[in-house]
Amino acid sequence: MASSPGGGTASRDTERLHQLGYAQELRRGMRTFSNFAVSFTIISILSGCLTLFGFAMNTGGPAVMTLGWLFVGAFVIVVALGMAEVASSYPTAGGLYYWAAKLAPESGRDGAKWSWFVGWFNLVGQIAVTAGIDFGLAFFTNAFLQEAFGIAANPPTTIAIFGAMLVIHALLNTFGIRVVNLLNQVSVWWHLVGVAAIVLVTVVFNQHSRTDVGSVFTTFVNNTGAGDDGGTWFGPALAGIPLYVMLIGLLNAQYTLTGQDASAHMSEETHDAENAAPKGIIWSVVISVIAGFILLVAMNIGITPDKVFQAADGTMVNGYAHALASATGVPPAQIWIDAVGSTGGLIVLLLVIGAQFYCGMASVTANSRMIYAFSRDGAIPGSAFWHKINHRTRTPTNSIWLAAGGAFLLGLPYLWSYTAYAAVTSIAVIGLYVAYVAPVTLRLLAKNKFQPGPWQLGRWSRPVGIISTVWVCVIFVLFMLPQALPITLSTFNYTPLVFAVVLGGSALWYFTSAKNWFKGPKVQGSAEELAAIERDLEVI
Repeated sequence: MASSPGGGTASRDTERLHQLGYAQELRRGMRTFSNFAVSFTIISILSGCLTLFGFAMNTGGPAVMTLGWLFVGAFVIVVALGMAEVASSYPTAGGLYYWAAKLAPESGRDGAKWSWFVGWFNLVGQIAVTAGIDFGLAFFTNAFLQEAFGIAANPPTTIAIFGAMLVIHALLNTFGIRVVNLLNQVSVWWHLVGVAAIVLVTVVFNQHSRTDVGSVFTTFVNNTGAGDDGGTWFGPALAGIPLYVMLIGLLNAQYTLTGQDASAHMSEETHDAENAAPKGIIWSVVISVIAGFILLVAMNIGITPDKVFQAADGTMVNGYAHALASATGVPPAQIWIDAVGSTGGLIVLLLVIGAQFYCGMASVTANSRMIYAFSRDGAIPGSAFWHKINHRTRTPTNSIWLAAGGAFLLGLPYLWSYTAYAAVTSIAVIGLYVAYVAPVTLRLLAKNKFQPGPWQLGRWSRPVGIISTVWVCVIFVLFMLPQALPITLSTFNYTPLVFAVVLGGSALWYFTSAKNWFKGPKVQGSAEELAAIERDLEVI
């Protein structure tokens, strides 16, 4: 593509954005590494892997945690490849819903309808993943406060910390965008140092005997309530536990490996976005899969099989039971404390809290850009308000606070439901992955009508599209299902209810009203009008 008279990457990026119909409203200050860093930070193996670690310990155990991680990771890499190819062709903050709007007509579908529903799946998933990340941060912060200062870990305290963290992240994104950009880059190295510290604590400096590697890959656990008065799970059993339990135990890996779409949503703020965004999507997943596997293996090796800890009833238990019964409700923290003592364990816990803080901050950033873009095209109630740009900071301030507020509301059921966190993570997985795969499927159906960007898959595009679509269909059903027995108010998986309410409402709105006026992503104006918008924002 020819550059504009001004020459250089920046002018090419602006020219491409104009071709897609948008003015350069956001400040384009990110490079390839910064773009990668946002997605890597949101995936955050120190957030997802560890906040759902207790869930994984009960639902499948070490074998499902580690081998399941590799199994899920392989499919997620395939999905990321499909996303990357489309991102290269359409480098805009709208990301997934914009891609769907452009690809649907090329495959004989209604672009506006596909854009609408993909956008709403993405919106729900983005808000849920922000809630899940900051919820995990609240759990771990509460565990630190209890261990260090005796502040009780209970739902009201956790919700208060959760709300405070969301406010801090919203404020940072509103007024400290340069700091956010810097912290996202620091976050990459912070995560790698954190993984190294955990390996040292659990494997090298552990004061107790360790679980051998072979046992890590062959030990299965089922503490989901099957076999109690609540009944048993249907389906066959493998290695002594129901296959059903193994499958729902994959939630730990599938939830962690979400957020790579952030690289696409940051396209309008990234130089050479046609190449940088695809690379950010792929490498954030690949590096996370490798580092996450090392982390999970080390964590499980670090759990002593010996009965050296005293339970509340006075009996001696092994490290696995001791971690699950932790008073803080955060098994990983107990594992580190058991391994090297309270001081060393708390230092590791602080490292992890820092990583989770960065993760939540980056999630609010990406979420707000999606809301900004979706409202720019009129698809959210009150779009004119949510689309406003702060002229001083050049950030979508109102969208930032909608992202934080929506996440807080989604986390409130934890006050009465102890399985609410797992439900939030299921909502994030389903919402995001449906939005991820829809454009990939449409690209598959479009065949040769699709115009690839500089980064493309060539002959591998078709198998990538087929595998991605099948996998997401499987997890869509899987994570809607119950996750614990017996099914009560406190164990109910409310994922289907959230999708029924939010997506049911968006469907009702579309078919009764929006179908008459929503035509998909809007073109902001002619070349002269786009230039005028940019001049008003003092874009250079």
